[in-house]
Amino acid sequence: MHFRAKKRLGQHFLKDKNLALQIVNLLEAKGRGQIIEIGPGKGILSGYLLDRFGNRFHAVEVDLESVDYLKESFPDLAPRIFSEDFLKFDLSKKFKDDLFIIGNFPYNISSQILFRVLLYRHQVKEVVGMFQREVARRISSGPGSKEYGILSVLLGAYYDISYHYSVSEKVFSPPPKVKSAVIRLERNNIHELPCDEDLFFRVVKMSFNQRRKTLRNSLSTLIQPENRQADLLCYRPEQLSVKGFFELTSFIDKQIDENLEGVS
Repeated sequence: MHFRAKKRLGQHFLKDKNLALQIVNLLEAKGRGQIIEIGPGKGILSGYLLDRFGNRFHAVEVDLESVDYLKESFPDLAPRIFSEDFLKFDLSKKFKDDLFIIGNFPYNISSQILFRVLLYRHQVKEVVGMFQREVARRISSGPGSKEYGILSVLLGAYYDISYHYSVSEKVFSPPPKVKSAVIRLERNNIHELPCDEDLFFRVVKMSFNQRRKTLRNSLSTLIQPENRQADLLCYRPEQLSVKGFFELTSFIDKQIDENLEGVS
């Protein structure tokens, strides 16, 4: 059976088999976890993943035409295809062991996919994915770069991130209007942050939501007036490393504790 890419789903099917194999080979999948492909489309990665991982390999696909195509093309995979929206897919309920995620991710939801990875960060050990090049650079950039942002810091707290190569639009059908890139995320050894995790997420998001302001101004509602001259607050968010955000979060957390003590 044949079907066309759907614009509303952000589908651009990879057609270069050599590149598909290169992407699959980037996935190390150390240990005995489960492999999940997000949005397999016409299955150019799926065939290699099935050959390599057998019944450890699962697919999540929201497009019903694609699901039918995959079941017909890869009957061995059929029992492990989830016809669901990954953004609503509860990984912890479906799987109890480590997870390794791969995919030519739909560009219109790629950032949302990564926020889901963060949600399941204690279970997801590795991610290999095709992204819009601009997004890939943003994720893999370090402090001081104009691309450095919320995802750079949040993902960098839990994962080692590597940018592997840029990809021409010509290897897709239909070709996207943007360049693409492949990156890899590997879970680091930090099992617990050296600061309050919920507050860390809040501080990072608040900081970059007003990225042109210094931290003193963007985080003013969290900081007591007498402490707003601290050296750490002189920076703009793109100047602060992941470790710097840990320190900033601890600095703010201490003030919150002091406020609570004053109220009591």
